[in-house]
Amino acid sequence: MQEYKEILAEVLIDAVALQKRIAELGAEISADYPDGNLLLVCILRGGVPFLVDLSRNITAPHMMDFMAVSSYGAGKRESSGAVRVAMDLQMDIRDKDVVLVEDIVDSGNTIASVLELLHVRQPRSLRVCALLDKPERRETDVPIHYRGFEIPNKFVFGYGLDLDEYYRNLPFVGVVDLNKYKPTD
Repeated sequence: MQEYKEILAEVLIDAVALQKRIAELGAEISADYPDGNLLLVCILRGGVPFLVDLSRNITAPHMMDFMAVSSYGAGKRESSGAVRVAMDLQMDIRDKDVVLVEDIVDSGNTIASVLELLHVRQPRSLRVCALLDKPERRETDVPIHYRGFEIPNKFVFGYGLDLDEYYRNLPFVGVVDLNKYKPTD
């Protein structure tokens, strides 16, 4: 695996800007759900760093659960279009206020499928909180109620977003230099 500094074209969103915006999102969500019926549903794996920091900034009582859903394969920059649920929720979401926490909304296909799946389980409310929104790539229109950053159509990594399963731990969102990046097979 290449060292991330070798393939980093630019830091798109630095650590300070990320944490500032996440604190603002936490305050918005806290204000919208003061009664403690809130369930944060994190899409694994990319959403975990965002979920942890977001949760720390939500003052309203809340619970967490996780789903593993994918439409990407290792080393691919494009969605395959096929959505697969590898791990479903452990909690019943009926009559709960559910906020789906996602690292990035790109084509919209994955999140639309998850919303459809969760909607039939009759939550009291169902909203999306996405750290990154890439509207230029949208194929399926999806509502994003809490948006961290709208970003251009660039290949990004860091802060939960992987590059061949590496670099999710970086405290910033960076852009991949496609002239220097060599995908692993």
